[in-house]
Amino acid sequence: MTYKYSILLIAIAVASIVSVYSQPAEYKMTQREYIDRYKDEAIREMLMNGVPASITLAQGMLESANGNSPLAVYANNHFGIKCHRGWEGLTFIQDDDTRNECFRKYSNVLDSYSDHSQFLNTRGRYSFLFDLKRTDYKGWARGLKKAGYATNPKYPVLLINLIEKHKLYDYDQVKEMPSLTPEPEEYASKPMRKGRKVLVHNRVKYIIVKSGDTYFEIANNLDMMLWQIYKYNDLKRNDHLRPGQVIYLQPKRSKAKKDYEYHIAKRGETMYRISQKYAVKLRSLYKMNRMAEGEQPNPGQRIHLRKPISASSS
Repeated sequence: MTYKYSILLIAIAVASIVSVYSQPAEYKMTQREYIDRYKDEAIREMLMNGVPASITLAQGMLESANGNSPLAVYANNHFGIKCHRGWEGLTFIQDDDTRNECFRKYSNVLDSYSDHSQFLNTRGRYSFLFDLKRTDYKGWARGLKKAGYATNPKYPVLLINLIEKHKLYDYDQVKEMPSLTPEPEEYASKPMRKGRKVLVHNRVKYIIVKSGDTYFEIANNLDMMLWQIYKYNDLKRNDHLRPGQVIYLQPKRSKAKKDYEYHIAKRGETMYRISQKYAVKLRSLYKMNRMAEGEQPNPGQRIHLRKPISASSS
């Protein structure tokens, strides 16, 4: 090997190393961003199922590394819940206490939040927790460790520290369900239909899901077919209904209102949520933005709502 050739190889290697280390680090969600993104869901679960919002948020932050762990990123599992006997959903395999352990995988993060509440409500060893006041976050934190949720002896301290650092206990005082309604709202020309308030957004009528609602009850109550509820809202039959959720009663539009040219995506925001927010068909959003169906936006990405982006911008 010649001297010049050796020098060239060394230069290439050094350039490669510099290139790798000069790349911006992958964006990680901060604790504050995690709280802002999921606090409403934690409150909804508290009001529906009795788990304190502070505990849900603190567990989500701790178990998912603020939504950044591989289990959270690839399986939407924010609470470290393993498959256990009887789980019939999707699975994700990774090492934990032992090699190749089976964890639950969800189609979206909100299903992870819902399953966390159901998991605590349906496992007998956690039943004593629901005798505590929902403002007793310290009792809940210690009780979770006592019931075997985690093996780390410092688990209660870690939860309590997160709750007190970010004043998550304030969310345990909330008594009203956070809204998932789009903005702005208008009343329909016939604002009431069989006891339900009907609103309009982007010239599309919608209602707000109430606690205890089912797809069948909504369809039956509003003289609609079940397939219409699913199709108009880009829903699948196994998707959960949540109080405060928007259900459109007509097909969404192909584009948003004139005042809404684009939307800046937040961390963790999905194309489905953007579609529901602006009453724009999910398929139209993907087509306008030259994105593959199922692809999700990056934080800060501009999602066009009225006109297709140019090929050079995609």
